[in-house]
Amino acid sequence: MRWTQGRDQVDSMLASGQLERVPPSREHADTLLAQAGRHIELARSGFKTDATGAYQLLYDASRKALASILENQGLRVTSRGGHLAVLDAVTAQLDPPLGQSLRSFDRMRRRRNSAEYPRPDTPEITPEDVVRDMAKAEEFLALATKVLDQMSPY
Repeated sequence: MRWTQGRDQVDSMLASGQLERVPPSREHADTLLAQAGRHIELARSGFKTDATGAYQLLYDASRKALASILENQGLRVTSRGGHLAVLDAVTAQLDPPLGQSLRSFDRMRRRRNSAEYPRPDTPEITPEDVVRDMAKAEEFLALATKVLDQMSPY
């Protein structure tokens, strides 16, 4: 069965070079999910000593969880699309009904970028920031795990 929701937007992203087609791979999707889970566990164990590093792991876990959905479909983000294309492609296909669950990804992406490329007035990432968004990263992992078997190759 062909997945149709968001197809126009995904087709547009393919045409513009933000996404590319690759062989659909559940095995690679599962690898990304496993990496995401390990990133969350590392963040959980180290957030008190290195909140910024833990936050970067949470963001990377979130990105990999969402990218696993695309890999399973035979889609991959290109350097032209960047991390935001992961969100755009997944949101196009899953909103509704799961859009509310995806909303915090862009906020996390911007927060992570501000930590990676800080300005003098950029606030430090705190352990509280990590704890708050750990729940979001876990949601992304659960969401990806839930939808992999429901979405057909693109």
